[in-house]
Amino acid sequence: MAKYSLETKLAAVNAYLNGVESFKDIAKKYNVNMTMLKKWVAKFRAHGLAAFQKRNTYTNYSVEFKMDVLNYINEMGASIEEATLVFNIPASTTVENWKYLFETQGIDALQPKAKGRPFMKKETKKNQPIEGSEEALRAENEQLRMENAYLKKLQGLNSREGKVSEKDKAQIIYELRHEYRIIDLVKAADIPRSTYYYWIKQMNRPDKYSEVKEVIQQIFDEHQGRYGYRRITMELRNRSYVLNHKTVRRLMREMNLVCLVRIIKYRSYHGKVGEIAPNILDRDFQATKPNEKWVTDVTEFHLHGKKLFSSPILDLYNGEIIAYNVEQRPVYPLVSKMLEKAFKTLKEGDSPILHSDQGWQYQIKQYQKALKEQGITQSISRKGNCLDNAAMESFFGLLKSELLYLKEFKSMEHFRLELENYIHYYNHKRIKEKLNGMSPAQYRIHAQEVA
Repeated sequence: MAKYSLETKLAAVNAYLNGVESFKDIAKKYNVNMTMLKKWVAKFRAHGLAAFQKRNTYTNYSVEFKMDVLNYINEMGASIEEATLVFNIPASTTVENWKYLFETQGIDALQPKAKGRPFMKKETKKNQPIEGSEEALRAENEQLRMENAYLKKLQGLNSREGKVSEKDKAQIIYELRHEYRIIDLVKAADIPRSTYYYWIKQMNRPDKYSEVKEVIQQIFDEHQGRYGYRRITMELRNRSYVLNHKTVRRLMREMNLVCLVRIIKYRSYHGKVGEIAPNILDRDFQATKPNEKWVTDVTEFHLHGKKLFSSPILDLYNGEIIAYNVEQRPVYPLVSKMLEKAFKTLKEGDSPILHSDQGWQYQIKQYQKALKEQGITQSISRKGNCLDNAAMESFFGLLKSELLYLKEFKSMEHFRLELENYIHYYNHKRIKEKLNGMSPAQYRIHAQEVA
């Protein structure tokens, strides 16, 4: 690379600062490199004439100065070139070397080196304390204290599940650094000093997910632990936080947020009672409009030594619960009262299919007559095929995992109230991926507005 005189540098810089010509024209006029000219101008603006004063090639910068430069890069997000300019360092390669030494060997590698040729002398053994002397015993005692302190903290980590990582070891060393020398602690931890300094640097970095973690916790609490990582990902997007679902899953693991599992439902099959309708639905759970395809079933709850039975109807168009009833016993009014509520939601021209399993409630004459009078087509699952009514099975799984096994209830009446609250929550607030991140009620209203 060509070397330029101080006069040439100042003339070119002043020509740019005091004139109207471009970098390209001035670089051509003074026969200098245009990139170099830009650097001269930037340095002159920052440091004036001092930017061009010659420095001793062997200038030794202090450790404090080097750390100021590296901290500026880390904290301000500056590039090496920017730091070189701000601190008026002649070459960016100098800063690159400091950064490499610090990341691989730690702060000790930044100590200034002695000038000139190293003095050659015969190796001499470092004075070792005489074995058995008071000094040797004191050193051995200090070593044992240090190892004991490290092992105590390590034992606390081992009590947790999982393997102790290098990050954990670095954290222990960091906590003990004021009591013992780091060089001794890293030996006890069996990790290189560079590894220790690397993890300390990572720990001091701000968490770029701190804001979104607060939102994830808020969503998780708002829905009482019912949302897993996929549904939380959708809700985050509804709130303008676009993250990959794998990132959300990782963050939830770090935060120890886990959704509950689903439980098996009540079976109402008591054998053949009356005439059985055909399986018209035939696992075709797709509906193109509301009140086209309904599914129903009965489930039971055990609380405080008592039982409670619930019978809902679910619309396959959007998964909405359009009617439900609860009774203390699995009697026919459990179903008939539910039907009366569902019939009130029908509009002129609606003639849905109502699918159920082979429960005795759906095989008796009264049930079949009630459907026929409303123009509803009955459909029944095949015996022993729970997948024929999978949509209803899925809802009961959610209901039990997100309500029954998630909360504590003071009484059966308390549970009735919470059941009512949950169904309202399920219909109006709980979003679904297949509904484009909307709740069942929101999806129905949106579809009506678009139509």
